[in-house]
This record gives sequence, C-alpha cells and structure tokens, in this order.
Amino acid sequence: MCIGIPVKIKKIDGLTAIASAGGAERKIGIDLTPDVKVGDYVLLHAGFSIEKIDEADAKETLRLLNEMYKDR
Repeated sequence: MCIGIPVKIKKIDGLTAIASAGGAERKIGIDLTPDVKVGDYVLLHAGFSIEKIDEADAKETLRLLNEMYKDR
C-alpha cells in the first residue's frame, strides 16, 4: 500500500524544498508541483510532492493520522 502524507512547504530552492509534518523536516523534490509556494501544503510520496492540497484538508488528514496512531 502506498500513502501520500500532507506536508507544509517551509523553504524552496529551485526544484527542492524543505517540508515539515509533525515537527519533522525533510528535503523533498517539487519537480511534479513546480507552482508550489512557501506555506502551501502538498502530498508527499517517495520523496516528491505529487499534488498541491487545500490547507484544511491537509490539517484534517494529519489530525486523523495522529488520532489513528496515538495509542500505538
């Protein structure tokens, strides 16, 4: 099973960006979403942003993921 995780873009440098989720930051490729800007949310899959997503949807997905894994 594959899953895309919502992350927030913190910094952009060419076709790479620093993205964060749950307090962790990671360098990602934005080749597939070159129109993203700092502050946008994207779906992260295999190290690349694959789609820009709505902030409310991203926050709800992160909330649900946190709820699902909080008792583990």
